[in-house]
Amino acid sequence: MPISKEFYAKTGDGKDISIFSLKNDKVEVRIIDYGGIITNIFAPDKDGIPEDIVLGFDAFKDGYDKNPPYLGALIGRYANRIAKGHFTLDGVTYNLTVNNGPNALHGGTRGFDKRLWTSSIQGNRLVLQYTSLDGEEHYPGEVKVTVTYQLTDQNELIINYNATTKKKTVINLTNHAYFNLAGHAAGSLDGHTVRLAAETYTPVDNTSIPTGVIESVTGTMFDLTSETNLVDRIRNVPGGIGFDHNFVFEKPGWDKHAAMLRHSPSGRQIDMYTTEPGVQFYTAFYLNETKAKGGATYGKWGAFCLEAQHYPDSPNQPSFPTTVLSPGETYRQTTKYVFSVANT
Repeated sequence: MPISKEFYAKTGDGKDISIFSLKNDKVEVRIIDYGGIITNIFAPDKDGIPEDIVLGFDAFKDGYDKNPPYLGALIGRYANRIAKGHFTLDGVTYNLTVNNGPNALHGGTRGFDKRLWTSSIQGNRLVLQYTSLDGEEHYPGEVKVTVTYQLTDQNELIINYNATTKKKTVINLTNHAYFNLAGHAAGSLDGHTVRLAAETYTPVDNTSIPTGVIESVTGTMFDLTSETNLVDRIRNVPGGIGFDHNFVFEKPGWDKHAAMLRHSPSGRQIDMYTTEPGVQFYTAFYLNETKAKGGATYGKWGAFCLEAQHYPDSPNQPSFPTTVLSPGETYRQTTKYVFSVANT
């Protein structure tokens, strides 16, 4: 079906925000061109009844314009954390906005999630483009970013990312959708199981910065290589906050199956494929939204995120896959979410 476009809201400075609907005969995905935010995903259960399975807000004002949990948003210029808000590139130290304890998080005070992107419909793809100026949020280089969303007849939501730069910089992009396969307002992850195809992960310090080592998940609470009851496991993860960790999938550029989550009562299932070397698996410990869409309240452990990306703090960790982008190079990433109904 063709992609539809409607007026959604106005930004604080009076610019029009549009909402786009991508549909096939089973799934509908809605996206706004402010922050590239996925506002809704309607997916059927085993009885064919659709439910909105991503968390969000009803309105732009006092919702997506602030959006402290980054619900559904594109994240950049650097997704996840950079230790102490600084990194050095070619002998120059760049000091970023510190907005997460002692660290920089998700691109700063006004990252890609709080920018109005240029939007167009090209066949069955929604194309979003944004130019991040040299020095924006204290990152070097003018960076041109293109992100496309496509919903296929196989119920695949495919997100393609491309970026180029005029000056050497660092870049790490992702989407921060929060999922609950029982429905966005379910309030808990009861009934969910998880499997991550990761045999290693990056342990973190008490500010969620990787220690620099890559450890095996074997014999730990981070071993999700076989299907696991998610709620039971969350309660036993060291640190008491559940999962907010980078799982290692190694080769950048290699398309691989990273994750499966299933909600047995409804039969809904999501599978994730990505070309990224890591996935930040987050179970929403810090979530606290009392005015969510449909009158819902979102609290801790009420959703999960699968954020395909490079490892946190890579600019300060030379042993990690590089996030440096130079002039003449193109950053590329493809991540795919596949929605289905499990045979339960």
